[in-house]
Amino acid sequence: MRTWVYLPLLLSAAVPWLASWAGARVSPAAAVRTAATAAAVATAAWVCCLSLLALTLFDDLPPLSAFDDRGLGLPEPVPGLVALAAAAVLAAGAVRLAREVARRRRVLRELRAVGCPHDGLLVADWAEPFAVAVPGRPGHLLVTSGMLRLLDGRERRVLFAHERSHLNRCHHRWVAVAAWSAALNPLLAPLAVQVAHAVERWADEDAAAEVGNRELVARTVAKAALAGDAKRLEPAMALHGSGVVARVRALQAPCPAGDRRVLAGLAACCTLLLAATVIAAGDFVSVAQAWLSQLS
Repeated sequence: MRTWVYLPLLLSAAVPWLASWAGARVSPAAAVRTAATAAAVATAAWVCCLSLLALTLFDDLPPLSAFDDRGLGLPEPVPGLVALAAAAVLAAGAVRLAREVARRRRVLRELRAVGCPHDGLLVADWAEPFAVAVPGRPGHLLVTSGMLRLLDGRERRVLFAHERSHLNRCHHRWVAVAAWSAALNPLLAPLAVQVAHAVERWADEDAAAEVGNRELVARTVAKAALAGDAKRLEPAMALHGSGVVARVRALQAPCPAGDRRVLAGLAACCTLLLAATVIAAGDFVSVAQAWLSQLS
């Protein structure tokens, strides 16, 4: 456990960088799926390795601690302070995860409490311009009268196409996976931001494909962003959400078809993460067997 158990913890820092590099060279849909999957893999390895480190604290508890004074040479896989630090990091991650889940549930309750939708659409008579996709079974679109007054007929078509994409593609699930992963593993915080931005790019591209006018989509996104308050809606997904400037610039160029071979580096990193975790778990099993042999 002296080497392999630490490798996934170190490699987690490389995952956001690799995902960012690869995501800029593939379509937004591929970027979202790959980045969220990598976040889940990296977090699983992170939690597993920290748990293995924390479990070595049992060596300091009775009855195992009694054998230390008898000179039996029980394996000491990691220093006690390292194990204690791992337990503290795990506990802090659990608290952050609970807060993130509670925050998302609170926002979703607030959006659903606005009113009952009709045919998948709810128009709120509010002056503030915003529109969001509200996931559920079924989900619906929430649009304010202020947003409808702001946009003309063609721009409204872009708005509805963008928000329907969020619902139809279940973007909230990909965003939640990345956000929960970042809560448990703070090294993945940049990756959660990347996924939130990429799902908006994905919805932009779906809207552009539906209306057949990338410039119109770019203009609508910019117009909604200047009028709406995206911060108020976080973590809900809105037309005027993450990275508006970058999204407008991307819409002014063709959508990258992308070469999925650029994802090989990220896939190799995830494979190494899993392999190192399996080896570390095997090492821990060997240590645990040595401990148990003293108790039998």
